[in-house]
Amino acid sequence: MSDYSLSVCAEMVFLELPFIERVERLHAMGFGVEIWDWTQKDIEALVKTGARITSMTGYISGNLTDDEEIALLLSSASESIEVACRLGCPSLNLHGTGLNNVGLPVKPVEVVTGDMWLKAKKTLDALAKLGEQAGKVFTLENLNTAVDHPGTPFAKADDTLALVAAVNSPYLKMNLDIYHAQIGQGNLIELIQKSEKYIGEIQVADVPGRKEPGTGEINYKAVARALQGINYHGVVALEGWASGDSVAALDAFREAFTL
Repeated sequence: MSDYSLSVCAEMVFLELPFIERVERLHAMGFGVEIWDWTQKDIEALVKTGARITSMTGYISGNLTDDEEIALLLSSASESIEVACRLGCPSLNLHGTGLNNVGLPVKPVEVVTGDMWLKAKKTLDALAKLGEQAGKVFTLENLNTAVDHPGTPFAKADDTLALVAAVNSPYLKMNLDIYHAQIGQGNLIELIQKSEKYIGEIQVADVPGRKEPGTGEINYKAVARALQGINYHGVVALEGWASGDSVAALDAFREAFTL
């Protein structure tokens, strides 16, 4: 048996149902639940579901590198922490820059400069301190720029690993998204092994198509064994679309990560 727990992004399955009913359905199936933009959600209704909310977006606006945007990011992160406390959610997710409602950078970046790296590290230091004060963990997610998020800085898993390692706080971890990592750089098992100390969450979907395990090229049984090999105890979350019936997709996800 593996020691990690399974969660599912409610934004991407049971799309025929109202959002709260999706959460209730996932909870009844024994999964944790992940959400994106909390400002669009009925927080009290979410609380009443009794669902275990494992992750939520940890900011509303802003980015890691521009002074005015940094102020917006830190302010909205504080607001997000308050909501996370109401939901009992332990993890708040971040990206290399603010994304719009279709996942594209609000301010696309062509070249990431040394100064941007230094600003990003300083901003993440401040976010880790906010997390420490509240007992919450911020997670920095790798993204892919080839298919889903062109123009995103600090997108590769190696970038997020470098930033999280530089901050070196238990309140800032990697959200290692295997789907994005396969598109962005591959070599997944070695990536898991070298990131071991810094992983706060694992997200998964298959490539191509961003659907449940078994629909594409990733050997998710091998990924599951690699996570077991590093004694990973955190959350593995499906952040992918169902290729057909949502229940069948979730069964495939559970089977892929049952050793």
